Amino acid sequence: MNLDAINALSPAAFVDTFGDIAEHSPWVAEAAAALRPYASREAMVDAFQGTLAQAPRTQREALIRLHPDLAGKATLAPDSRKEQAGAGLGTLTAEEMTRFTDLNTRYQERFGFPFILAVKGATKHQILDAFSTRIHGGREEEFLTALAQVMRIIRFRLEERVDG
Repeated sequence: MNLDAINALSPAAFVDTFGDIAEHSPWVAEAAAALRPYASREAMVDAFQGTLAQAPRTQREALIRLHPDLAGKATLAPDSRKEQAGAGLGTLTAEEMTRFTDLNTRYQERFGFPFILAVKGATKHQILDAFSTRIHGGREEEFLTALAQVMRIIRFRLEERVDG
């Protein structure tokens, strides 16, 4: 979609089109819509990321908690399904699935939110390595890392949908 068409969308049509960019959090698109017109795709990315960065902590934490577990059995949003499949998470062996399930459970218990990694371009082995490393971090550090990963996911999704 090109920027002229995006800038011409009504607020409701904008949210219908981009409300799923931030996982199950259309409020990000609602706020970003108010920052139009965008001069570039980068300005649009900045609007989405800035909206999230400036949101109250409780709202950012709620968004993070809405992300699906990697390789989990939950119903995934289409973008998440595609991103996880591209990283090979749909072809895990039984042993790898057991490891992901264990790490997801331990991570969730430790931090109170799911492990988030922008998996585009990553392999299942890189994801498992990141998981194994990050599970030992502190809660605040991990919250900030998860938020940075959400920002990367937002960028990747907008770059895929919006003409450069």
